[in-house]
Order: sequence, then C-alpha cells, then structure tokens
Amino acid sequence: MLRTQPIAVRVPLALLVISLCLITAAWWWLGKPITLPSAPIDPAAKLDCVSYAPFRGEQTPFMHDLVISPQQIAADMVQLSKVTRCIRTYSIDNGLDKVPELAAKVGLKVILGVWIGRDRVKNAQLVDQAVSLVKNYPGVITALIVGSEVLLRGEMTASDLAQIIRSAKARVKIPVTYADVWEFWERYRELAADVDFVTIHILPYWEDFPVPAEAAAAHVDEIRERLAVDFPGKEILIGEAGWPSRGRMRDGALPSRIGQARFVGELLDRARREHFRVNLFEAYDEPWKRQWEGTVGGSWGVFDGWSRRLKYPAGAAVSDYPFWKLQLTGGLIFSLCIFGAALLALKSRSSLPRLSSWVGVAISATVGGVLLGIGAEKMLYESYGIGGWLLHGSLLGAGVAAPLLCSHAVLAKRELPTFLELLGPRESPPLGWPKQILGLTLMATTLLAVVTALGLVFDGRWRDFPFASLTMAVVPFWIVTLSNRSRSGARPAAEEVFAGLLTLAALYIVFNEGLQNWQSIWTSAIYVLLGATLWRVRALRVAVMAPIMPAVAARAGLEPTTNLVEAAAGHAAESRLPEP
Repeated sequence: MLRTQPIAVRVPLALLVISLCLITAAWWWLGKPITLPSAPIDPAAKLDCVSYAPFRGEQTPFMHDLVISPQQIAADMVQLSKVTRCIRTYSIDNGLDKVPELAAKVGLKVILGVWIGRDRVKNAQLVDQAVSLVKNYPGVITALIVGSEVLLRGEMTASDLAQIIRSAKARVKIPVTYADVWEFWERYRELAADVDFVTIHILPYWEDFPVPAEAAAAHVDEIRERLAVDFPGKEILIGEAGWPSRGRMRDGALPSRIGQARFVGELLDRARREHFRVNLFEAYDEPWKRQWEGTVGGSWGVFDGWSRRLKYPAGAAVSDYPFWKLQLTGGLIFSLCIFGAALLALKSRSSLPRLSSWVGVAISATVGGVLLGIGAEKMLYESYGIGGWLLHGSLLGAGVAAPLLCSHAVLAKRELPTFLELLGPRESPPLGWPKQILGLTLMATTLLAVVTALGLVFDGRWRDFPFASLTMAVVPFWIVTLSNRSRSGARPAAEEVFAGLLTLAALYIVFNEGLQNWQSIWTSAIYVLLGATLWRVRALRVAVMAPIMPAVAARAGLEPTTNLVEAAAGHAAESRLPEP
C-alpha cells in the first residue's frame, strides 16, 4: 500500500500538468495576434465610401413604424467621418431621409439609395422623395442608386426596372445607377444603356463557389476587370465588397476577424494602386440580420454593432480571439474541476484506478479546457431570440456537465444507462441519482445533436456548426463507453435509431458542404462519434422481461420468487474483468 500510494498521486498529477500545458499552448496559438502588411482601416487614408444602415440592437427595417432618431444617425455620422469620405445608403425609410442633412454637417458625401420592390405605388413615392432630396442637398448627394438587387430577389422585371431608372435620371443632374450582384449585370446587360455607371456587388464569401479570404481581394479585382471588358466606356463601381468576421464556413471560406481585416486591407491597397472606386460593405454590424441570415449575416461591419467601436484600430495587431487570455483562464479552471470530479470518485473505490481511466479523464479535461472558451463565445454571438439562446445555452450546458459527470463515472466504474432504463417501466432496481443524471445528460446531448443535425440537413445555409460545445459533451461519453462498457446485453432500439440517424445526417452534411469545410467535417465526425457511443450502450437482455416462471427460476437454482433481473445484474457485475 505504501508503494502504490505515491503512484496514485503522481499519475493524475502528471496528466493534469500535461492537460494544463496543452490547453495553454492551444490558446496561445488560437489567440496570438498578427500584424497585417496593409492596415484595414487607416484614418490617415480615408475610405472612398462605406455602406451605412443605422439600425441598432433590436431595430430592423421591417418595423414599418420605426423612425430612427436624428440624434442616433448624427452620432454615427460623426464617427464615420473620421474613417471615410462618403457613405452609401439603401433606403430613405425609417428616418434615413435625414442622412443627407446630417452627413453634410460633418463633411460626408452621400450615395443615396432608393429601395424599390413589387409595390409600384410605393416605388413612385420613394423615387419622388429621393429626387426631392437630391435637389435639396446639391453637392452632398453625389449619385443616386435606384434599386439594389431587385432583379436578384425576383421582385421586378428588367424592363420595368429600366423604366424607373430612366424616369429618375430625367429629373436629376447627378449620375444615376442600379446595383446588383455581378452575375446579374452579365445576365441583363441591356440595363447598362440606362445608367451612368455600373454598380456591382462582389461578396466572395457568398459566391456560388466561395473564395477563401486569402484570395478574396484578387477575386474582386478579377471580376471588376471582367465587367470592365463587358461594359466598355462605363465606370465600374464596386458597390459592395466585404468579408464577415464571424459565422459558419462555406467550402473553404472561413469568416474571421483576421480574414476580414486581411481582405479589407488588401482590397483597399489594390484600389489605391489600380485607381478604382470601392464602397466597403459595411460600416456597422447589423445584429438584426442574424434572424434571417444567421451569425454571418450580422457580422460584416468594420465597426462592432453593439459597442460601435472600430474592430481594427490603425497599427493594432489583429486576433481572432481578442479575449483569449480570459478564455484560457476559464479553460484551465474547467480542467481542474474535471480532475477534481474524478478524484471525488476515489472514495467509493476499493482499488486504485488503472492508467487508462486517468488518461480518459485527461482527454476530457483537455478537450473541455480548449473548447470551453470557443463554445461560450459561439453561444454569445450565435444565439438570437429565445429559441436560439435556449438551443445554444443547452448545448454549452451539456458540454460543461458531460465532462464533469463522465470523469466521475469513469473512476466510479459507472456504465451509461439506456434510455429505456431512464424512462421505461421499473422492472429492475431504481437507478442511483448519479447514474440518472448521467443518463439524462446523455439523452439531452443526443436530442440536441439530432436537432442541430436535422437543421443542417434541411435548412443549413444560415446555420452555424455547433462543433465546440458538442465535442465537449460527446467525447466524455465516448470515453465512458470505452472504459466501463458492459460486455453483454442487448443493444437498445432507441439508441440504434438515433445512432443511425446521426450517421446518415453526418454523411449528407459532409457531402453537401464539401471537403474544404473543416467546420462541417468536424461537426459531422462528432455526430458519428455520438452515434458510435450510443451503439456501444448495452442493456441486460432480461431487463425487459417480467419475473420469470418458477420452473425456469428453479432450473437456474433460484428461489421461485427471485427476480432474475437482480440475479442477472449480479452475474454481469461478476463477469466484468477486475481492474489491476
């Protein structure tokens, strides 16, 4: 006993130190800031123009009675005047008709947008109002954009659009244009005859074949040159070009802070060298877009939508995880808690745990320590509305609970209960509360995994991949099945169904998203791992039987009143291999 006691202390202590070191190294790598060759935003070299929408918090353009206060817009104008010479608007509703007046006070020019659609009467009213603003603010409004992506949305024919453009153009003395994605300009080339210059939208992330951030600026320039050939004699204004700082991957296109900063810096550098105009998309993050476009939809701004602060101050290094030290600290504490939960299980053991058990605990602690900060950050930015907070909060909750419960279960030699044991008829002795909590957490994790998997299968375009929280939850359960799996018994039907469903969903998601999308591959691998975990869960075959006939009981050498469930449970416990 004296010889084994130091070993019992040294093994978990050594594994704990290794876990803490790995977590520290991972976060140092994830959070390390980099200095880009071209500053994304430099007040000394102001932007040509930037898209502007004033909506904050829960404000949306779909609130038809909403009128943004002039004070709110004025505060934005003051801030934007420090980094740009011009702003582009998309509408004159919701109080945006005050933009030219307020922009003029701080020396900003305005490219005024008119949002037209299916309603012909409202279209005419908006054009009349825009013409009036152009006449009232000469020298401030430098161009008029009649319609933005109305052809892409299918809300108007090209001939009707051309008629509205000609009508507006005849009434103003400034250039008039229409804005749409570049592919639609190639599809409706005849519109070029009715505009003074061609305004194209190029968002490499949203291309049919998404372009990674490293190649995005070159892609934008290539498309501009292509359309310059298609429309000789017409200026090509890049009316939208941007990159999201957060959100889900599309093929190899990864939204990130570093990616956004790199794209903006490289594109503006090209624009200065090659003398073309760029309107950057966009000034501020728009959180309201997350309801329709997911996290990525609300993350295109160079200013944060909540704090209204510039994301990338001039001269500052850029990190994808600016709060990585806080996230690292939380991960280290979480790792300590997981080891602590495992140590509590030693009180119920009569022998020292084997090395593989402690290795399993260390794996759970390391995975949880690295991913806790990522999972918490994803929950904060990906949750929208009550349903979103409930889903992502539950995922993170399962990711926190599972390692703590499973590390205790591994050292306590506690097997995973089946769903039938938790919810079915009580023909066997009641489960202890630690096993019930463990099983309920597994059940919750399974249901959350199925919900997210089906969402990615049937409506995946906007949905984020829950790889961080899901990995934190699934890996510990898998370790429990490796360490404490029952070597006999029936495979439960419910677990079989869920395992098959998750595996099929994972295969489809990888096929649909492509092999360049590591977020998709990671998430799908965790779905498969959870399926494998459920597949390994076993139930005693006699657990679903009623107390058997006295004759059979007598043949087994039991009293006629003995319940074979208890006898089978005892036999199963004896048949397990003893731990060294």
